[in-house]
Amino acid sequence: MTCYFRYLQYVFERGGIKITKENKRQIDQIIHNVIGVEYKNCPAAWKEVKKQIAEDEEAFISQLRNLLTL
Repeated sequence: MTCYFRYLQYVFERGGIKITKENKRQIDQIIHNVIGVEYKNCPAAWKEVKKQIAEDEEAFISQLRNLLTL
């Protein structure tokens, strides 16, 4: 779980998303939901996250922020 979070620190910072012990799992589940990858499939999730960030980083960050505020 969350094996790729260390690579996303700049994304979280740009989105104003603070990662804590308490919310890490929830954020990981949201990321999997956003990218459409089964939860806990870390290699597939990281591959898709990189792809979506390369295509439109702002949209990816916006989706995370919106889902975190629900």
